[in-house]
Amino acid sequence: MGKKRVMVPAKDLDLSTVKYEHEVIKAPHLTGSMLKLFVRMVEAPVLGSLIMSFLKKQNKMVEMLQNTVIPEAPMFKPEFPPQDAEPSVVIVDEERKPEDRVELALKCLPHYDPASCWSGDSLPSFRYWKIRDYAYAYRSKLVTPSMVAEKIISIIEDCNYHKPPTPLLISFDAEDIRKQAAASTQRFEEGNPLSILDGIFMAIKDDIDCYPHPSKGATTWMHEVRSVEKDAVCVSRLRSCGVILVGKANMHELGMGTTGNNPNYGTTRNPHALERYTGGSSSGPAAIVASGLCSAALGTDGGGSVRIPSSLCGVVGLKTTYGRTSMEGSICDAGTVEIIGPIASTVEDVILVYAAILGSSPEDRISLRPPPPCFPDLSSLENANTLGSLRLGKYTEWFNDVHSTDISDVCEDVLKLLSKSHGCETIEMVIPELHEMRTAHVVSIGSETQCSLNPDCEDGKGVKLTYDTRISMALFRSFTASDYVAAQCLRRRIMHHHMEIFKKVDVIVTPTTGMTAPKIPSSALKDGETDMQVTVHSVSAYLMRFIIAGNLLGLPAITVPVGYDKQGLPIGLQLIGRPWGEATILHLASAVEELCAKSRKKPASFYDILNIK
Repeated sequence: MGKKRVMVPAKDLDLSTVKYEHEVIKAPHLTGSMLKLFVRMVEAPVLGSLIMSFLKKQNKMVEMLQNTVIPEAPMFKPEFPPQDAEPSVVIVDEERKPEDRVELALKCLPHYDPASCWSGDSLPSFRYWKIRDYAYAYRSKLVTPSMVAEKIISIIEDCNYHKPPTPLLISFDAEDIRKQAAASTQRFEEGNPLSILDGIFMAIKDDIDCYPHPSKGATTWMHEVRSVEKDAVCVSRLRSCGVILVGKANMHELGMGTTGNNPNYGTTRNPHALERYTGGSSSGPAAIVASGLCSAALGTDGGGSVRIPSSLCGVVGLKTTYGRTSMEGSICDAGTVEIIGPIASTVEDVILVYAAILGSSPEDRISLRPPPPCFPDLSSLENANTLGSLRLGKYTEWFNDVHSTDISDVCEDVLKLLSKSHGCETIEMVIPELHEMRTAHVVSIGSETQCSLNPDCEDGKGVKLTYDTRISMALFRSFTASDYVAAQCLRRRIMHHHMEIFKKVDVIVTPTTGMTAPKIPSSALKDGETDMQVTVHSVSAYLMRFIIAGNLLGLPAITVPVGYDKQGLPIGLQLIGRPWGEATILHLASAVEELCAKSRKKPASFYDILNIK
């Protein structure tokens, strides 16, 4: 019999009694024939329930969800208290056309000096071509979108012949790209580009609709049961700005994994080290941006799926506040933890793409009452001074709970630089109930995934999923209605803890991931490996360690590349903001990026698309 546990109300919790507990995940890590055997066992009627029950008990899930009295009422989706206005921002009307919002965002950026990258002098350190570099090249007639398109098409077509193969896109149509590029080229010839994003190449993750491509969610069958009639709302906003969409980017099947492993279409490789994972689930989008192939990409983030691969691939990934962007037209459009967010090589490019795609759905405007979106004003030096008033919250024991001290040391050095250069104060704080937060998240995302996939699984499609997805689905099926309600009661508690923290700090700072890019086991390429979201082996635990608040609580968060470990693998710093506080974290991210710019290294696999010599 389980022993009953009673939680004190969140408002009465004494933080001095909170002790940090290192997360120990108890579950097997399997590949190959053992993985297949385990799938057969967990899908067996009686044996499967026993195995899942045992795993949940081992990881204290039963104790937390079934043996604990949680005094708070359930919170079925994020609910945010009213927030103070952010300093030094430009407010934007989300009803304005996407191209008008992008124009406003452009005015918020620092002065652009084309001589800095077009003078022919060799730069002292590596830098990516930015959206404004492409825009300058097009307007100066140095190159046309059609010329760039041919270069990108030839690279994509060659990817399949690489050894090892580097499958970046699941769906790709060269003629469609040529057609979009020709239309953009004509607009430039006529002197009428639609926006600064006109002629900019972007990839769209395979769980977001981009007509006429199918949306498979990187499965082998989703397109058979779900047709695509038009672009997702976010994609149509990009298209109206003149963005050229190169196709559907690879991903971990149905977004249900943190590595990016995909036996269906091949596993995307990390451009910094081809024998390593990109991270997931937005593996293709992050790799496409990191390799220089596209300026930006759209990903989805329900459990770190934008931030983890962005961090592991050394690029910038923004997870917006829940409800800030419309999810309409994505496979995961009915959940309470997911968002669509931009991945780009620089913070300014993330701002420009964010400006195009933002805008809440009509339903979210009613239930969440979002304040008007804001952009950070980076155009004047006076506004840089506002960074000095920012209080950065750091939970040291958690911050240092990483696989290699290289990560915590590099991130700590950035906090010292922020203090020295901008006067940002780092404040020590405690975040209680981190294990409860992880459990509430896996039950929430798992139950919502199970609900959306149930009809197709009942229709016989479940056996066509990859082995690791099937194990995750077996776990999700084991969750009961009362487990789900208990998880939502925990969500309210944990929201209370974070809102109390944000009374004392402006931004929570952590490493983005607890480890750098893991090696791809050769045995995992054909059939995958167990990766039950947050509940299986140490790789997932380290990759997810600092991720969950952004998803369970819907908070905005951004990852910025800040350096490398001793193996030369990228390290990301995560900034978590208050609800609707995108402008503050973007402003701080821009400062972090500037402080770390000189240390940026060219990936081993990099395409210099705009080099026209």
